[in-house]
Amino acid sequence: MSRARQPPLVTGISPNEGISWTKVTIRGENLGTGPTDLIGLTICGHNCLLTAEWMSASKIVCRVGQAKNDKGDIIVTTKSGGKGTSTVSFKLLKPEKIGILDQSAVWVDEMNYYDMRTDRNKGIPPLSLRPANPLGIEIDNRVHLTYEHQRGIFPQKDLEALFPGMSADFTSENFSAAWYLIENHSTTSFDQLKMAVVNLKKQANKKNEGSLAYVKGGLSTFFEAQDALSAIHQKLEADGTEKVEGSMTQKLENVLNRASNTADTLFQEVLGRKDKADSTRNALNVLQRFKFLFNLPLNIERNIQKGDYDVVINDYEKAKSLFGKTEVQVFKKYYAEVETRIEALRELLLDKLLETPSTLHDQKRYIRYLSDLHAPGDPAWQCIGAQHQWILQLMHNCKESYVKEQKGSSVLHSPMLDLDSDVRPSPIGHLSQTASLKRGSSFQSGRDDAWRYKAPQQVVFVEKLTKLVVSQLPNFWKLWISYVNGSLFSETAEKSGQMERSKKNARQRQNDFKKMIQEVMHSLVKLIRGALLPFSLREGESRQYGGWETKSELSGQWLTHVIQTVRLSYESLTALEIPNDMLQIIQDLILDLRVHCIIVTLQHTAEDIKRLAEKEDWVVDNEGLTSLPSQFEQCIIHALQSLKTVLDCKPGEASVFQQQKTQEDVCQLSIGIMQVFIDCLEQLSTKPDGDIDTAHLSVDVSSPDLFGSIHEDSSLSSEQRLLITLSNCRYLERHTFLNIAEHFEKHGFQGVEKITQVSMESLKELDQRLFEMYIEFKADPIVGSLEPGIYAGYFDWKDCLVPAGVRNYLKEALVNIIAVHAEVFTISKDLVPRVMSRVVEAVSEELSRLMQCVSSFSKNGALQVPEYFSRERCNLCIC
Repeated sequence: MSRARQPPLVTGISPNEGISWTKVTIRGENLGTGPTDLIGLTICGHNCLLTAEWMSASKIVCRVGQAKNDKGDIIVTTKSGGKGTSTVSFKLLKPEKIGILDQSAVWVDEMNYYDMRTDRNKGIPPLSLRPANPLGIEIDNRVHLTYEHQRGIFPQKDLEALFPGMSADFTSENFSAAWYLIENHSTTSFDQLKMAVVNLKKQANKKNEGSLAYVKGGLSTFFEAQDALSAIHQKLEADGTEKVEGSMTQKLENVLNRASNTADTLFQEVLGRKDKADSTRNALNVLQRFKFLFNLPLNIERNIQKGDYDVVINDYEKAKSLFGKTEVQVFKKYYAEVETRIEALRELLLDKLLETPSTLHDQKRYIRYLSDLHAPGDPAWQCIGAQHQWILQLMHNCKESYVKEQKGSSVLHSPMLDLDSDVRPSPIGHLSQTASLKRGSSFQSGRDDAWRYKAPQQVVFVEKLTKLVVSQLPNFWKLWISYVNGSLFSETAEKSGQMERSKKNARQRQNDFKKMIQEVMHSLVKLIRGALLPFSLREGESRQYGGWETKSELSGQWLTHVIQTVRLSYESLTALEIPNDMLQIIQDLILDLRVHCIIVTLQHTAEDIKRLAEKEDWVVDNEGLTSLPSQFEQCIIHALQSLKTVLDCKPGEASVFQQQKTQEDVCQLSIGIMQVFIDCLEQLSTKPDGDIDTAHLSVDVSSPDLFGSIHEDSSLSSEQRLLITLSNCRYLERHTFLNIAEHFEKHGFQGVEKITQVSMESLKELDQRLFEMYIEFKADPIVGSLEPGIYAGYFDWKDCLVPAGVRNYLKEALVNIIAVHAEVFTISKDLVPRVMSRVVEAVSEELSRLMQCVSSFSKNGALQVPEYFSRERCNLCIC
């Protein structure tokens, strides 16, 4: 369905005052789609539709009629838009005589100049000179009715059909007397029409008699001269002598010659003054009639200085239509001066158009001005090219300024540099802050100034760069759209040659504009890569787009913030309806940033887990566990939660795990994180406090007792630490590693089974090594004391006394076993069966070996062997 047009709006009238029948030019918007669309035009309350001439949707020419009010609005009514409004008014002046030297506010029609004496090149008299009543009788009162009433009495269509090709205007070449009488004297009586015929005959006789008036006025002088010549002739005949005749004739000729010379002398000055007055009068007449052209160069200069370019364009169009093809030399000279001023105006407007920065409104305005002035070339495309280069220059200048600031910050000391370099903002806070981009506000709205000092320069640069592109590219894109649909040259969207040429040029330059957009997108992406992913640039691009000093890699949370910023920028550019193929490069950048963020986060997580060794306080709970496994699990969960927004796919984004290499890298890093913690456990259980590696730790001035927790309980022995570590390993195998695997699967990690399997195997190996180490610590002393205890005091199995009780070596072994049981039971009840079974097994094997080594037993010795084994079995049952 077509959309209804806007109502007409009159924004200007030239001139804005004058007498009746003054010709005026009305300018505005939506003044109709054609002559037939214009159905009403009133000026100061008077209907001027009869004299209206529709030129375009923004221009109408008409004559002011006998208005009722001295001042009023100009109202235009169209079929398509209805009744309009006016922002200007017209002032009707009383008619008065105007001399050739008097200034007038009336816009006088410049007609072709003609010589009054020779009556050459006469122009058509203006409407104001037409006789009001050529017949000299009373005009029918109906002629004073409105135009609508007249059409009701005598339909215009019927009159046009009755008199085809004729007109009721008596100044027209196709004047029809019958039509004129029907319109003006349809009710006039026959007697009055007879009087009209008599009046017309009198007017015709006056015109014929006018040429004889000069002859009739000089008849008496003529007859007097004739009588004087006759008297002279008679006198000469009476004398009869040739001498007298010759003498008189000569005298007469002399008299006539002297009279002629005297007359010439007397009237030469008068005639000269008359010719000079005539030429001066003609010159003044020319100056008066064509003062518009003569004053136009100066008026153009003044209006240009005031910025009234619309007035200059209107005056130029008028001068071009009147004097563009003139053959008069003086007019050619002044018109050439006008063209010189207009050419300077074209250059001025083109400079303003290409000046940056500028608003979209100003760009469209200057393009319309240049179009109306018929500027050579394509100013719209020149403006598009200038805006494109300006955006690219802004982007590179932004990068250079931040790079210089980063290099300068290492020299100049700032109090903010003393802050912890690992200060990381809250992801939720950044989401709320960067969401303001959709509303067109600043990235840092609601953010304190200290944020800029805490954030790395690369992060601040990316925010500034994306903000710059998002703020400048929409106007650049809208300028192109206006160039494509032709609205740059016509606000009312009517069909015009300029619009069609614009559309044709736009179709030919679509590929060029596409390259411009792609160049902006490539520059944006490469500048961000140079700041955050310099390894992804080629060798030749590093100098142009890089140059950052990367002392330390950005943390995962800063990278998450950058990803959110780039995502919001992508959404803003998508809202402009830019084709997706032009924005695909930004999607590729987002994917690389997401992968890099995951890698960096996992690497930093491994470093954080490595620091857990210094946070072990060796405080055991009821289950024999320290806080270390819980800290390990929480560290991984926190890292995965910080990656949630990175792992989630926005519309149009691909999964970060779509590439096999990414899956393998993430899997290896995850396995590495688990292995780091396993190594941490081994380090804690096997090395003394002084041997723990703390070189990788950064000093935190806010935690002066960073290593105090390590020495909280210095009474712990190596065996006790082994037992605590074994208890932690048991819990990790049965709970922690399984919980971590569930979180990996929840966040979409690939290869979780492999991560769990490799981690479990490594943990079991550590557990077995630590267990064997503990058994070695506890069982070897007991086993080693058996053989010396048996043969203490030169004991011999062949010659021994009757046994009277349990010997001391066996009591000592049993006490040592009970001590081991108490130590294990104090730390973890679950480890008691596993440890005690191995200790007793080692003691039993050693006793069995020792008994097998005895060659022979005496009777008393043989009695001790069963007693021992029976008691040992009893002890095992007690255990």
